[in-house]
Amino acid sequence: MHRAARIEDWLHDKREKFARRRGHLPIVIPYTGYGTTERVRILCRVLLSKPVKSTGATRKRRRNDKRDASIRGWRSFTSVPVNDVTVTIDIGGKAHRVQADRGGVVDTVMQVNLEPGWHNAKLHTHASESVDAPVFVVAPDVRTGVISDVDDTVMVTTLPRPLLAAWNTFVLDEHARVPTPGMAVLLDRLADATPGAPVIYLSTGAWNVAPTLSRFLSRNLYPAGALLLTDWGPTHDRLFRSGREHKRDNLRRLAHEFPDMKWVLIGDDGQHDEAIYSEFQQDFPQCVAAVAIRRLSPSEAVLAGRRAKDAAEAKPDPLWVYGPDGASLAAQLADLGFIEDPGAPGPID
Repeated sequence: MHRAARIEDWLHDKREKFARRRGHLPIVIPYTGYGTTERVRILCRVLLSKPVKSTGATRKRRRNDKRDASIRGWRSFTSVPVNDVTVTIDIGGKAHRVQADRGGVVDTVMQVNLEPGWHNAKLHTHASESVDAPVFVVAPDVRTGVISDVDDTVMVTTLPRPLLAAWNTFVLDEHARVPTPGMAVLLDRLADATPGAPVIYLSTGAWNVAPTLSRFLSRNLYPAGALLLTDWGPTHDRLFRSGREHKRDNLRRLAHEFPDMKWVLIGDDGQHDEAIYSEFQQDFPQCVAAVAIRRLSPSEAVLAGRRAKDAAEAKPDPLWVYGPDGASLAAQLADLGFIEDPGAPGPID
């Protein structure tokens, strides 16, 4: 194991022992999962938290609600993960037990027969209360899905700028995060164009910020979907995890899990989305319906260390569309037939 990973494990062990001596108990943080009618992918994280006294439960709940309404990013990174705990998953009348990984994250697949639509999985440890994890089951006849990046695609975080990215991640109030103009409408129209279409938010962000991102997406009326994030820090063989490999691995996994699905891929030109989506299209051409890339503004591009791209530059493929916001991308996807053109005349009675 890499030395940095051993140091991280030692630090987690010390923090866990200290928290347990203070009476903290494991809690399960559920994340949205997805799957088919035969198997589902369940995601959650186990953390240590101070128990709530029954006499002050109502007051504690109100205080937590107020805190969650104005939570700052750094709080998400002070939690203590638990890696030596077994999580029990109950869904569809079946139970599955799995061990959390080094970061307290559970990412597992259960073989279970379910009807298409939304379901709830019950998650708990031996010392925690049961919580519900939403799971979206895709119908076998659905052939189109949506995969979207988060940073600088649905949320303006200027992630390529290191200092401002740190401010947005660790300090900025979640209510001050800015949605990208028109992107919520675009994703909603794409989801409505194919009833039952899965929506996947694929990001290099850490699992620590998943609750914050979920509240942001819900508050700004983005369609509900699974968040596929990563666990920051060292791995067994390298100092830092690779965000690009995280995206590549999950795209390949989705292609194998849904071999008959064609995905509309949405990203931006500020990081590596163009290269990653292009590689995926070359490896799995049958799995790509269209690619929509949001162009950063000139000021965003300059501060990101890139030159502003010319809007007249040739597209790499007819299925690729470029635009500065969701409205521009929606108009071009409407021309390709993926969504209904709101300006088109309706049927004559």
